[in-house]
Amino acid sequence: MGNHPIEADVTESTDTTRPAGNAAGLSAPHGSRPRPGHAVPDQVAVIGGGMVGLCVAWFLQDRGRRVTVFDRDHLTAGPTWAGAGSSWGNAGWLTPGLATPLPEPAVLRYGLRVLLRPDSPVYVPPVADLGLARFIAGFVRHSTTARWRTAMRALVPLTRAALGAFDELAAGGVTAPTRAAAPFLAGYRDRSGLDALLTELAEIRATGQPVDAEVLDPVAARDLEPLLSEQVRYVVSVQGQRFCDPGRFVAALADSVRERGGLVHEAMAIDEVREAGGRVELLGPGGPAGPYDAAVIATGAWLPRLARPFGVRLPVQAGRGYSFLVATEQPPSGPIYFPASRVACTPLRDGLRVAGMMEFRHPDAAADPRRIRAVVEATRGLLRGVDLDTRAAEWVGPRPCTPDGLPLIGPTISPRVFIAGGHGMWGITLGPVTGRLLADAIATGAPAAELSPFDPLR
Repeated sequence: MGNHPIEADVTESTDTTRPAGNAAGLSAPHGSRPRPGHAVPDQVAVIGGGMVGLCVAWFLQDRGRRVTVFDRDHLTAGPTWAGAGSSWGNAGWLTPGLATPLPEPAVLRYGLRVLLRPDSPVYVPPVADLGLARFIAGFVRHSTTARWRTAMRALVPLTRAALGAFDELAAGGVTAPTRAAAPFLAGYRDRSGLDALLTELAEIRATGQPVDAEVLDPVAARDLEPLLSEQVRYVVSVQGQRFCDPGRFVAALADSVRERGGLVHEAMAIDEVREAGGRVELLGPGGPAGPYDAAVIATGAWLPRLARPFGVRLPVQAGRGYSFLVATEQPPSGPIYFPASRVACTPLRDGLRVAGMMEFRHPDAAADPRRIRAVVEATRGLLRGVDLDTRAAEWVGPRPCTPDGLPLIGPTISPRVFIAGGHGMWGITLGPVTGRLLADAIATGAPAAELSPFDPLR
């Protein structure tokens, strides 16, 4: 523990014991029939057009439902592959072997004073915010070894099936590619960092998530990836992971939902979800929309505002990450991770996306230039042939974090309103498997056992 990729998102499925007809290896079978007495919704509204919301919509279509997606941002493809929330500018990692709960014992080792420093990898601004204080108290309470292990065991059924769900999207016509992370390298200046990563990987394996890694000779590692500088003296190669261009992938998902007959409303905020006459109605600046048979709230870091009236009390706090693009003479062939600095680097558009940091702040707050500088200084000296002072596409995005490090997936106190959110750093990695599981739960009325730890009403 203590080596979270701050912007990472990637997943691997190594389960070879999947039941027939279930590409993602989950207990709810594809095309399963509704349980007796369950009213199958036909028209479903999905509020939130990021990775998670669009995956829910796509898999609902796969189960014969008609979907309408609403998002306050623009989702269409273009020069920058516009995307919602934290689904555009993150590192795009699909790394199930590293998808671990954010609350961890390292937080306690840092001490709260470190969290108040603007250059800290995890930053809590000193503001008078009772909601943030409540979140931080719960986050610290869950940052123990025992609770980390419990949360990790809960995530394993999702992480083991995550890449299989990506393959199902590809087979169904989602055109954006995922690429094998060959290699995926984690580098350190100090031996202590290497030892910490090897300990964490052992802990991950002990909870049931396979992850294959080997320590490389640093000279061999630089031959493999010339971008690594001589300051990187200890390197681990992690096999079986993937990555993608997250903005392009989200745009392709939106296109696929449209091509299958779904409606995708861009730049259309929803202010309220309410039940009316046994159906669900949405209210926005343009007036009411609907009614619908069911609604899924998948609004990321903004989730509490719409979900609270339906019994969801667990805080969802924006853990904002920063990124930028830099030019390289030759982009790396796979992602590079500097765990001690919490910096993730991904080859993207003939350059390198450098991403990092965790900043607990309001999701709509202005970007803090000190955080970009902190990413730059944390990376400086670790890469060769990269000018970190000439940057493009500087970005900040709010990851939706929960105090216990687990997402919220499932029904609310209303049988017609569902939640999909709170994935922290792993919305890209776990978006497809979340969409598959929740679509099955909505279509059958019987949530899979894998969803029980993620009860939105917990």
